[in-house]
Amino acid sequence: MIKTIKARVHQKYRTTSFPKAIPELPERYRGLPQINSADCNSYCTACVDVCPVSAIAKTNGKISLDLGRCIFCGKCAEACMTECLSFSKDYRLAARSREALFIQENISFDQAGKLKSEFLRLFGRSLKLRQVSAGGCNACEADVNVLSTVGWDLGRFGIKFVASPRHADGLLVTGPVTENMREALLKTYEAVPSPKIVIAAGSCALSGGLFRGHEQTAEGVDQLIPVDLYIPGCPPHPLTILDGMLRLLGKIKTPYR
Repeated sequence: MIKTIKARVHQKYRTTSFPKAIPELPERYRGLPQINSADCNSYCTACVDVCPVSAIAKTNGKISLDLGRCIFCGKCAEACMTECLSFSKDYRLAARSREALFIQENISFDQAGKLKSEFLRLFGRSLKLRQVSAGGCNACEADVNVLSTVGWDLGRFGIKFVASPRHADGLLVTGPVTENMREALLKTYEAVPSPKIVIAAGSCALSGGLFRGHEQTAEGVDQLIPVDLYIPGCPPHPLTILDGMLRLLGKIKTPYR
């Protein structure tokens, strides 16, 4: 017992102080894409051609990017000779609507806002989620699970994952929703008592990701059930996931939408 106490004292406080302070992000971290078409050759389509998920479009010389499809591979930025497209360190990627994930030049990204007041009264202080892996590769699931470790301590915000949908206030869904998981997802959703919320995390859950267009997968969770929060990434960083959840619960102040 004494050894355990000594070890704990030696380790000191390990939980991140987010949202009061932002943890240091890795040098190679890719966050919110930045678009600057000023120097872009109107005939160049290098970024469009190299994107493996068709997340980038170019119309009349203007570039647009769908964060819901983007897997943040960085190939577009590498292919752009004039640095018109780059990735920032901004981790705040979550949005309340699928349309908000389409980003363009000179249009500010519409970050996730909080739930309506009647939902905040129910879930603002205590939110129980049932996680559903709907055919994912386990990358998104791993980063979601990280939030329950001592480094992040998701429970200090009143957010916990539960084993049964009947004990949950909502779902957190990852993966492209394969045909084998379609019925399981729908039954799990039905088992959650109303009112309930749904969070989709990762490009597969948002749009089908790399499996988009495959006959055995859906093109986004919202094709089957309503979604209240969209968290892009492949996989989304734990900081991005936590930021989206806290904005949804009004613990990070943003205006209503």
